[in-house]
Amino acid sequence: MQRSRLKTALLALAISASAGTFMAPAFAQTAAPAASTEARTSAPFTLPELGYAYDALDPVIDAQTMELHHSKHHQAYVTALNTAVEGDAQLAGLSLEELVATAGQRSATVRNNAGGHWNHTFFWQIMAPEAGRGEPSPELSAAITSVFGSMDAFKEAFNKAGTDRFGSGWAWLIVDENKQLAITSTPNQDNPLMDVADTRGTPVIGNDVWEHAYYLKHNNRRADYLKGWWDTVNWTKVSENYAIALAK
Repeated sequence: MQRSRLKTALLALAISASAGTFMAPAFAQTAAPAASTEARTSAPFTLPELGYAYDALDPVIDAQTMELHHSKHHQAYVTALNTAVEGDAQLAGLSLEELVATAGQRSATVRNNAGGHWNHTFFWQIMAPEAGRGEPSPELSAAITSVFGSMDAFKEAFNKAGTDRFGSGWAWLIVDENKQLAITSTPNQDNPLMDVADTRGTPVIGNDVWEHAYYLKHNNRRADYLKGWWDTVNWTKVSENYAIALAK
């Protein structure tokens, strides 16, 4: 019981750091609302619906982590972003994608919270319950093999990018500006679409390596989380992302 309370307390501290205020965790709900509506793409922004239950990714990601991550952390980014753009006609008129693309021209508050909102919206979509995960498309499989040698070698390289990211951030598979697959990582809530990214491109896969994404189940074992996370990947959506990125 003491261990459980400690984990919950650590998550609460992480939430406070993201949102600036403490929001008490609530674990009674085990299912997220069905994805019947899309999040708004311009202010006021809204929290997107998951489309699957909070416990649907067990045993890789537990229900408590998913509920905290979605309803507390992601909601905090949405709330803070709306507050940041409120009353600024120029910012309020920009889409989320435009705010992200011009992050280097915005305040740290807008950059962090626009990135947090975009990244998490993307993240929820590339995971799915077992029955909805599908397989990589032939085109994506061929590209991964061509660039990385094999699917296993790709996963190993991707996991290394996530493990090597110091502190908090994200690991990404992108289609770069030369229309080639590449692995990169970004700090905090940055992403490869931003004008501040070291390696720019269109995300195909992104994994959240902030501790709040895995700590309740995996504690400090980020590598274990990264390895198990592949069992949640929605390859149908990832393959769609790849096709869209190539067409840009």
